[in-house]
Amino acid sequence: MSILHTIRSPQDLSKLSAEQLGRLAEEIREFLITHVSATGGHLGPNLGVVELTLAVHRVFDSPRDSIVFDTGHQSYVHKLVTGRQDFSTLRQQGGLAGYPDRSESVHDILESSHASSSLAWADGISRARALQGEGDRYVVPIIGDGALTGGMAWEALNNIAADKDRRVVIVVNDNGRSYAPTVGGIANQLSKLRRGVLDKVRTHPVYESVMDGTKRRLINGGPLSQMTYRSLHAMKKGAKDFWAPQGLFEDLGMKYIGPVDGHDQSALEEALEDARSYEGPVIVHAITEKGRGYAPARADEADQFHAVGVIDPETGDPVSRGSSRSWTSVFEEEIAAIADEREDIVALTGAMLIPVGLRTLAAKHPERVLDVGIAEQHAVASAAGLAYGGLHPVVAVYATFLNRAFDQVLMDVALHKAGVTFVLDRAGVTGPDGPSHHGVWDLSLLQLVPGLRIAAPRDSARLREELREAVAVEDAPTVVRFSKGNVNDELDALRRLDDGVDVLHTSSKPDPDGSWTNDVMIVSVGAMGELSLDVARRLEDQGITATVVDPRWVLPVPESVVALAARHRIVVCIEDGVKAGGVGARIRQEMREAGVDTALNEVGLPVEFLAHGTRSQIFERVGLTSAQIAQDTVAQVLGTKVPFARRLPGEDLPTGEIPVFRSR
Repeated sequence: MSILHTIRSPQDLSKLSAEQLGRLAEEIREFLITHVSATGGHLGPNLGVVELTLAVHRVFDSPRDSIVFDTGHQSYVHKLVTGRQDFSTLRQQGGLAGYPDRSESVHDILESSHASSSLAWADGISRARALQGEGDRYVVPIIGDGALTGGMAWEALNNIAADKDRRVVIVVNDNGRSYAPTVGGIANQLSKLRRGVLDKVRTHPVYESVMDGTKRRLINGGPLSQMTYRSLHAMKKGAKDFWAPQGLFEDLGMKYIGPVDGHDQSALEEALEDARSYEGPVIVHAITEKGRGYAPARADEADQFHAVGVIDPETGDPVSRGSSRSWTSVFEEEIAAIADEREDIVALTGAMLIPVGLRTLAAKHPERVLDVGIAEQHAVASAAGLAYGGLHPVVAVYATFLNRAFDQVLMDVALHKAGVTFVLDRAGVTGPDGPSHHGVWDLSLLQLVPGLRIAAPRDSARLREELREAVAVEDAPTVVRFSKGNVNDELDALRRLDDGVDVLHTSSKPDPDGSWTNDVMIVSVGAMGELSLDVARRLEDQGITATVVDPRWVLPVPESVVALAARHRIVVCIEDGVKAGGVGARIRQEMREAGVDTALNEVGLPVEFLAHGTRSQIFERVGLTSAQIAQDTVAQVLGTKVPFARRLPGEDLPTGEIPVFRSR
């Protein structure tokens, strides 16, 4: 029996010898390579934190001591040692989540996969412990060096450092990377730190007692004593900075231990024990290797297998490469082409240059691509400044990450009518990464921003087209959003209306004035084109005529959409964002303001955090399928389900029972 199979809780680790711990680390890496290669997931980060996770769990007592993982993609080893060793359905519907998940274990705390928030959680948890008389319980946030580029981390450090009695041990997992190599001044400072010979002495309680006593006596003495204290303090700081330059943290008043080899089990445990014995806020700086122990990951210069699909565990090669292009690759190609034509185009991203499709542009025009680290708020405000300076910034981020910079979109960009284009990758349901990665909030949040315009392309041709239209706007923010995964097949329009709305399908011939009348008008938002056309076909099978339009630009609502709504009995808006405050809700408002009383049914996602699963599985769970939408629409046309379709003069209602549609 392997050692790993005997581990059911963190307490089981305390029984192991040094030799057994070494074997366990090897087994864990073999387990991760075997299982993650079969399901896909975050492989490189977890291979790098094996010894670190074991050390934390051996020194601290989870769940009494709170272990908080920042971002959480490096929590697989934590899952293994807390009794979760069935990885056969990792990140699949009903299986283990790819991040910490409270429903899985009492050892999990922070579920969000947004970076840089762990230290704020640690601040709050430690304050709560102190206020409730449980100040002897430790809080251990594990934060990557990449997450330290986020402003939230430093705001929290400012507060943690101010209270010398709180038992917070901050473990900096420094592998020089977030997704890709960490950038900026923080990264430069971390790279300069080296192990100091004074660390163990400086964290010992006796040392602190002697230093505090000496300091008080000298300061409370006469002018000569005070001068002596200042001289000795300056000499002490100079000596410390020579042997172990640590001003980055100690200037905040925090104790610093490290750097320590993050793959030396004994050294890690010694450093953590020293930090624990200090009984106050401490930084433990561990140097780790992303992808440790797996040659294909270490050889991957792009991201060292940060996240992989299904791969061959021997070679690291994808099992299936697929022939379809991704939405991201289409954007990557087009933004590079636009930048070739326009010297004012600059791109910004937050530590996600490769995932959001800026690698080609960075290779061709490196001076015009700015990676600001995990700092979305800064990226957006900086973009406003770039626009003021005469450039056209393109801020490329995951849709769910723009949530963090909403205030900057509103008050820095929109208020100043700055020509900034936001490109939102992974919009809508993203699948296996779960609740904090689904990009389902942007259509509702951004509706609130005055002057902002939102494009939702349905295929690659429209993505190229709408991106060019977006960067041509210089007096307002624009947004282009698209899904994760393979780009949809081309859906050519039957015709384009004067205001840019594409008509994808109509059951009737145009009237003499060039317009037309049908029972149902389906408004298809972005990637929902194929689904919308399938709904129309199902309705026609039941004798219900339908029109399918793609607004292309969903905000502001095109006038032709409102005008067409008046010529239909019911409007059905299909979108892959939350229904509350979404595109359908905005169209309803515009219709009412124009005096159009046609019924409208918003079809989208519920306002809830959606568990992980494939896009199709999640759509099935929430009823966002062509069969369900068609069935509901037939009932609305027949007048048996609200909202009721209104009757057109002289037109008979379809008769008969409501059919039950099944998936095709």
